[in-house]
Amino acid sequence: MGQDILAATDNGKAVSAMSNPASRSRYLTLGGLETHFTEWGAEDAPAIVMWHGLARTCRDFDTAAARLSRRFRVICPDTIGRGLSAWSANPEQDYTVAAYAGHALELLEKLGIERLRWVGTSMGGVVGMLLAAGPLKGRIERLVVNDIGPRLNPVAVERIRAYVSVVPSFATMTEFQAFIRFIYQPFGALSEADWTLMTESSVRRQDDGRLTLHYDPKVMQVFAAAAGEFDLWPVWDLIECPTLALRGAESDLLLADTAEEMTTRGPKAQLVTIPACGHAPALNVPEQLEVLEGFLGA
Repeated sequence: MGQDILAATDNGKAVSAMSNPASRSRYLTLGGLETHFTEWGAEDAPAIVMWHGLARTCRDFDTAAARLSRRFRVICPDTIGRGLSAWSANPEQDYTVAAYAGHALELLEKLGIERLRWVGTSMGGVVGMLLAAGPLKGRIERLVVNDIGPRLNPVAVERIRAYVSVVPSFATMTEFQAFIRFIYQPFGALSEADWTLMTESSVRRQDDGRLTLHYDPKVMQVFAAAAGEFDLWPVWDLIECPTLALRGAESDLLLADTAEEMTTRGPKAQLVTIPACGHAPALNVPEQLEVLEGFLGA
């Protein structure tokens, strides 16, 4: 059965990780494309890979990675076509979860990581499920899927497809931040520093000087074309490692009945429901981080 955790208290604000000396910004060529990732903690510590959602970047994990780096080596990639990673000239080939899983395997090989824990938000959780059920079965020791499951609510998929298929344009950062605050309100309790980090790590300038979102628009075109094809129950049933499923209490993407079914099939996940969040919990406040660290460090 699901477990609720308490909402953040007044002093439960995330501490900025911008100046954390344990953080390193690195680049490797994966699948023939330059890929950016941040690396935290000692290189000889047990490894965690944290993979972000569809339209996000590795910087979403700054707060969580800073905390986890006290015990772990934490790797947070920018998926191809996002953040500081390269854009693909072959989007139909490279902007798929199967391709991202291949990039992850190459990343682990080049970093010399044999065994690991995986934390995936939304799309990153899908990549984690595919790997844990297949090529990394027995190597992923613990899996965290953040507000994602083997079945998605079609209504929410259509909502996401509608907003990510639009390429917005803004004259000022003030306008851009207002847009970011609106579309990512379901992330839950974010401090002013969190919103600033999210805004500044989500923006790029166009040739005309106006501001838009960081990702290659073709990422979303590929997603929109394939969004209706989603049934990962056969994959879920193959996963054997200990698994934690996080669900935003107000999520319209991972419905409560699907989350409960995830506790009875496959890895029989431990389910934790995050109050006052939709899709997807930001993993940035002490209550969420304690659950995450407790599971990963068990």
